Amino acid sequence: MKPTLDSRQLLAFAALARRGSFTIAAKDLFLTQSAVSHAIKALEDDVGARLLDRIGRRVLLTQAGEQFLRHTEKILREMEAARAGLETLTKWGHGRLRVGASTTACQHILPTVLREFRQSYPKCVIRIEPGDNAQQLELLRGGQVDLAVVLEPPSQGGEFAFVPLFQDELRFIVAPLHPWARAGRVPREAIEGETLVLYNKTSQTFRLVNDYFRADKITLSNFIELGSMEAIKELVKIGIGAGVLAPWIARAELESGSLVSLPLGPRKLRRSWGVAHLKGRRLALAEETFVGLCGSVSESLGLNAPLSAA
Repeated sequence: MKPTLDSRQLLAFAALARRGSFTIAAKDLFLTQSAVSHAIKALEDDVGARLLDRIGRRVLLTQAGEQFLRHTEKILREMEAARAGLETLTKWGHGRLRVGASTTACQHILPTVLREFRQSYPKCVIRIEPGDNAQQLELLRGGQVDLAVVLEPPSQGGEFAFVPLFQDELRFIVAPLHPWARAGRVPREAIEGETLVLYNKTSQTFRLVNDYFRADKITLSNFIELGSMEAIKELVKIGIGAGVLAPWIARAELESGSLVSLPLGPRKLRRSWGVAHLKGRRLALAEETFVGLCGSVSESLGLNAPLSAA
């Protein structure tokens, strides 16, 4: 395999073809005539063809030179575009932001974060990839997203760095006329007989809920699984069963009284949310800004306030 063409030789060739004179081309390139002559000879040796004819003080392209010039000009344009692109990327407000997030985070957290982010980085290209925790971690591994707003990965100390944002608590959510809401409590013996409306069976949230009840010798056999927290709330509202989700996801419904929140049991089931990225990867300024805004927005929404002991 032959070595890559020397960009300095290509520049000398293009300047000489444009000017038709070694003297003028050398001045344009701030080189001596001998340096330009040496570069052209080396280039001709490299490509194995005579590119120029020297007629007195004039320089004319050979047929091979005319063909090679078209390729040379294209190569030099691409090199200039590459340099210009990198220069643009380093300017304030330019670049890209690729973020993965669950549908819940997309709906409740990201809109405010992205509105604030856009004010600081108006020319930054933003791409959002929605999906469950497992999907987001795969996207991070594959370099398809740079940051992911997710639940804390199960194995800390592994391949991901995790910046904590807030903790939440999973609770039962029922309609106001549900017997549990009327009693103000959840009888442990009634849980297995109730239809539970749960999030996606392949999700980390489902595994947390299943492990929680398994520890209490309660088997989850009568449940409906859905891939949307909004759908869970709607089924619960019409009395299909009892949902399990974090109260901040149903804040409006709980405040209006269309849903009621009750604890899962004497033990709290808590989750940690944060922003994950590949460990050892240095974040760009725009990415650091995004992480900081996630923390600020979580605080403004009251998500990182201490959980009550009740």
